[in-house]
Amino acid sequence: MFQKNNLFYGVLIGLLLPALGFALIYFGYGMLENSGVVSERGFSPYFRERTSAVIAICLNLLPLNKFMKARATQSMRGIVLATVVLVAAWVIYFGKYILS
Repeated sequence: MFQKNNLFYGVLIGLLLPALGFALIYFGYGMLENSGVVSERGFSPYFRERTSAVIAICLNLLPLNKFMKARATQSMRGIVLATVVLVAAWVIYFGKYILS
């Protein structure tokens, strides 16, 4: 999986991994809420979405570390580029709830 060393491959992994991670974390949290294990009472608006998105974005550290060990610099750049785009989108979308 980590043999290719090009920018496109890094961007692809950098976008797909957080998307899949977000879906798993978000729906897993929903299942826990439906079973009564966790509750959203008392939290700020969009707490579940914000937290799930941050954790999903942080999942990019795993392939980034693998590419760093393999010295696949172009793939690392792709992951960093995708991560910066995702972080900017997160700040634009959720910034108003954090900074208010």
